[in-house]
Amino acid sequence: MAFENANQFWNERFDKEEFIFGKLPNTYLVEKVAEYLHQPQNILCIADGEGRNGVWLAKQGHSVDGFDVSDIALKKAQEFAAENKVSINYELSDADSYHWQANTYDAVVAIFIQFADPEMRARLFKNIVTSLKPGGVLILQGYTQKQLEYKTGGPILLDHLYSEQLVRDLVSNLEILELKSYEANLNEGTRHVGISALLGLVAKKLD
Repeated sequence: MAFENANQFWNERFDKEEFIFGKLPNTYLVEKVAEYLHQPQNILCIADGEGRNGVWLAKQGHSVDGFDVSDIALKKAQEFAAENKVSINYELSDADSYHWQANTYDAVVAIFIQFADPEMRARLFKNIVTSLKPGGVLILQGYTQKQLEYKTGGPILLDHLYSEQLVRDLVSNLEILELKSYEANLNEGTRHVGISALLGLVAKKLD
């Protein structure tokens, strides 16, 4: 999806008063941060939308960068950050145009980034690995292909969904600390509601 079309597509979804994915952080993210990030870290949030995850991370004392393709979402995110008295360095960008920097982040957070088709996804994960510091971790949550049976959120395109083998291949040069497929009841705004087929990953860049 070209930047202009993606910007329009997501602006149309985010252009409402409500936070369409809610204001609470993703549950899997909260659990994995508690497990793996025990001190303030430099973190990148990919496609952070209205800021629910980035703001929560900043409130825990982390230094947070983030980007999203929707300027409307980022305006809401900045206002949300100000309400919570935290500061986040946000950039309006798509995944291909973002200024990726090598060996920069202690953690990269990728929560429901399934806007990417297979070609963009391969480029995105390559950039994620490059941007992590040695010893840095990727925290990923997304929908598996079984989500097409539930239709409680996420893309309706099969090749945008995850399998464990697909994710293993994408992070083949990282050490997998956790990789699981499971089902859980989501309650994230109006877009992720109900029983869902999920995948969770934590992977570490080798020293």
